[in-house]
Amino acid sequence: MMEKIRLAVFASGNGSNAEAIMKYFQNHPKIEVAGLLSNNPEAYALERAKKFQVPTKVLDKNQFRECDEVLKWLNTNKITHIVLAGFLLLIPEKLINAFPDRIINIHPSLLPKFGGKGMYGMKVHEAVVTAGEKETGITIHLVNAHYDDGKILAQIKCSVLPADNAKSIAERVLQLEHEDYPKVIEQWASPAPSPLPWERGV
Repeated sequence: MMEKIRLAVFASGNGSNAEAIMKYFQNHPKIEVAGLLSNNPEAYALERAKKFQVPTKVLDKNQFRECDEVLKWLNTNKITHIVLAGFLLLIPEKLINAFPDRIINIHPSLLPKFGGKGMYGMKVHEAVVTAGEKETGITIHLVNAHYDDGKILAQIKCSVLPADNAKSIAERVLQLEHEDYPKVIEQWASPAPSPLPWERGV
């Protein structure tokens, strides 16, 4: 019998995406969330993990930068793939080299628009409004040594309506994240993955 794919979720804050992922894979036959790691001891994502009996670990920015503690924890928990879910630190090359093409991230815009260092959360949605965009959405991509720069695996689009503001866009985009991120993770991590990239408009 083939061993399960074991995901580690990295999260820095509220963790609603982390919860959507843990819920989706709770009884999955081939994939499980085997740990949640955060750089923030106050992250609500840690509380969400407890509900699903997912082991957690908090490491500070320096420990992430040096990577040895992170790799030790990942190896101890037999992690096969890493999923970033609202994780704000840049992933060091040492970690990328240890998990080649096995680290995935989600960004709340249609990259390459509105990506890069410092572009996260409401800052992205405010930039979309300011630019007068007619559509936005989410981008799910592999992680490399630069912010929001890895190979795109999926983009899911939604309209920006004339009455929209950053808050209303954020709510619509978050729905896409919760609905589609777990499905793309499933395709990406599965032993016989479905073809990627793919796009969906809503």
